[in-house]
Amino acid sequence: MPLQLAQLDRQLAEQRLANVYLIAGSEDLLRIEASDAVRALARELGFTEREVFDVESGFDWNSLTMSGASMSLFASRRLIELRLPTGKPGKEGGAAIEQWCANPPPDTCLLIIANDWSRTHEGRWSQAVDNAGVFLPIWPLKPNEFPGWLQRRLRAAKLDVEADAVALLGERVEGNLLAASQEIEKLALLCRGERITAERMLALVADSARFSVFSLTEVAMAGDGERALRMLRGLRAEGEQIVPLMNWVAGQVQILALAAQVADSGGNLATVWQQARVWESRQPLYRKTVQRLGNRGAARLLRACAQLDLASKGRDDEDPWRLLERILLALANARALDLLQPAG
Repeated sequence: MPLQLAQLDRQLAEQRLANVYLIAGSEDLLRIEASDAVRALARELGFTEREVFDVESGFDWNSLTMSGASMSLFASRRLIELRLPTGKPGKEGGAAIEQWCANPPPDTCLLIIANDWSRTHEGRWSQAVDNAGVFLPIWPLKPNEFPGWLQRRLRAAKLDVEADAVALLGERVEGNLLAASQEIEKLALLCRGERITAERMLALVADSARFSVFSLTEVAMAGDGERALRMLRGLRAEGEQIVPLMNWVAGQVQILALAAQVADSGGNLATVWQQARVWESRQPLYRKTVQRLGNRGAARLLRACAQLDLASKGRDDEDPWRLLERILLALANARALDLLQPAG
């Protein structure tokens, strides 16, 4: 049965290392920390030899099988890491993992790390891992789960934080676990033994709602136009230039416009997602946006991006920042398409 993070912590605290682990999920901080915890116990238990396999296109799965069958060079315990970015080993890879789990090599721990995960990734191979060892799917925290996670993290760091200060910290990092962890580490250095008020928090914590260029469009496509605009203005305040922002947004709009054309003609969107390298976990967001915009709406966005390119070069009277704001609003809400020029 799949484990939860707290259960993994309890198991590792008992100094028990399973034969095989599958740690899977797109929440980077939680996945990294869980993997580090397994590595730390392995070192403590004498697994001094470590071998890493990065699964990319054309990966030879025989190398994993041969590694399991070979003797350790130093007659020591081994930790073998299998890094699976897509979370999909394919038919050959799934068979190799099942074979490993059916007869785990002695004095060897296999740690499989998958960066992308949804329930559609599960199959016979992940069930084999669950049967032979530990399967830990890590799901992104829901918005209502984040405050509790943040409070537990602060308590673990032995920080005394007022409720208003906790809420302020949550607003500043906007659900970004890695950003929250970094801020808590800083607070632990600066405020050990001190009661942290909202005023103190405001003075110490950077306005680091981690204004990521790459998450701009995802936030907008999720329908949160207000937050997308706040992120955009934060990026601008931090000195980000319009061109890289424009290029990223335009690239995502091109994907949506192509998908809208394919959907309008009754084609298969799976091919679009594959060619555009849209991860499976993010495809529902793109699909919903395509449905919301329709072919004509996507065309208007594409035309607005072309206008934005001209404006950024001073060849259009529009303020490029204002135009980019309208594009993000239109991504978030189809009614905002009326703010854009109609597509010809």
